[in-house]
Amino acid sequence: MSTTLNRLTERIWIFPYEEERDRPNLGYIRGDRWSIAVDAGHSQAHTEEFYQALEEEGLPLPDLTVLTHWHWDHTFGMHAVHGLCLASARTNGHLLDFAERIRREGTKFFFDHDVSIRREYAGGRPVIITPADIVYSGCITLDAGSCPVKVFETKAPHTDDSTLIEVPGERVLFIGDADCGALPDWKKDPVLTERLADSIRKAEADICVEGHWVPVSKEETVRDLSEGV
Repeated sequence: MSTTLNRLTERIWIFPYEEERDRPNLGYIRGDRWSIAVDAGHSQAHTEEFYQALEEEGLPLPDLTVLTHWHWDHTFGMHAVHGLCLASARTNGHLLDFAERIRREGTKFFFDHDVSIRREYAGGRPVIITPADIVYSGCITLDAGSCPVKVFETKAPHTDDSTLIEVPGERVLFIGDADCGALPDWKKDPVLTERLADSIRKAEADICVEGHWVPVSKEETVRDLSEGV
């Protein structure tokens, strides 16, 4: 995939996903007063490449980074982000628990989980996990300047801490990996899947940005959810 930013709308850019190292899409929302990133990256290297792409486009680094869920490919670059990080209380709890497990057991179990992790951390890159600076529960609305952003928790089949980021003025909804099944077998609970589909239907959006795929229409996202159960 390209390592340059893709402009999605007037105010939104996407730093595209990469399959080899399981890097997800990183979002960027430009307000008139400040900017918001969606997800923090798989590692410091991932975050720095994102920032380099922003600088090449003449865009300021994000003032706030919002997490879609706790999984490493979306969060382990948090220690390298510019500005502050916002996460749900559930997401923050998972990060703290995982950091404690690594403190007790070391990183071998983490590297053994998948080859993409070993590729991301090749060359002895350290695994650094930090908690969020700001923790929310339920729903919070941010306004970066003429650009309201709604951040809200939802039930979803992938994890118990899924957050969606809705930008109504741009008709875009970031869903992270919420539409995927649960690890390790990727199975989707039908009740949780329908709860997520309902959340997506209610959003003021025409386009959904998933974690590891190209942006697609809201209708296609809901249809794929139903077919995947």
